[in-house]
Amino acid sequence: MPPVLSAILAMVLYLANSTYLVQRFLSRHAPSLPVICALGLLAATCHGLALYSQLLSPQGLWLSFFNAASLISLFIVLLVLACMKRLAVNLMLAPFQILAILAIAGTVLVNGNAHIQPINEDAGVLAHILLSILAYGVISMAVLQSVMLLFQEQQLRKRPVSTWVHSFPPLQSMESLLFSLLWGGWGLLSLSLLTGWLFLDNLFAQHLAHKTFFSCLAWLIFGLLLWGRWRLGWRGHKAIRLTLAGFFLLMLAYFGSKLVREFILLV
Repeated sequence: MPPVLSAILAMVLYLANSTYLVQRFLSRHAPSLPVICALGLLAATCHGLALYSQLLSPQGLWLSFFNAASLISLFIVLLVLACMKRLAVNLMLAPFQILAILAIAGTVLVNGNAHIQPINEDAGVLAHILLSILAYGVISMAVLQSVMLLFQEQQLRKRPVSTWVHSFPPLQSMESLLFSLLWGGWGLLSLSLLTGWLFLDNLFAQHLAHKTFFSCLAWLIFGLLLWGRWRLGWRGHKAIRLTLAGFFLLMLAYFGSKLVREFILLV
């Protein structure tokens, strides 16, 4: 199947699945797990096929801005689908599928490979890249979970309580899921930084310095939040604010330089 056709099919399937999920949510009916998993996996398969030719070449790995965004969104969708049976994450699928649609559209419409060098490194560097993507994916899930938790808390304070809030899991379950995701994301981020120290020649080289700085700062913020949860029982708005702050720093680390170099400086 041609990559463009795979990309279009992936976007159509993601949109259909997201529309179904939103419709079931608004009508306060539980979505069919086999339906959303089947549509999601089929869309992710088409997504992967479309991304393969954009990402891999004999010269190496073309990790441009939109290729990176597309790869991360694919990982997140697959992570959500993998957790579907055990965790209450079905509310996350629709927003991440919409982000995947935007990322796929970017890879089709914008040729960012002209302004980057392909990555052709050893297994250690590729492991560092993979762990970074996984960490970003899990922490992205935690951020969306924190936003939904904030929305749920606000709705529960209103009288009468919004009918939407009845579609959410219990508040305690939502909060437990948030911190489970944060622990997982922080662990993966720790491994990502460790492999970076071990396998990259110079983490503070000019093109890596800001990534290292912001990633380490995000690691400290997430570590502080998890320590505060363990020792001081931090929760609620404090946890949500720190989660968003850490994610913002990771956004700067992962995408800040790519955005500037590929679309502003064109180098």
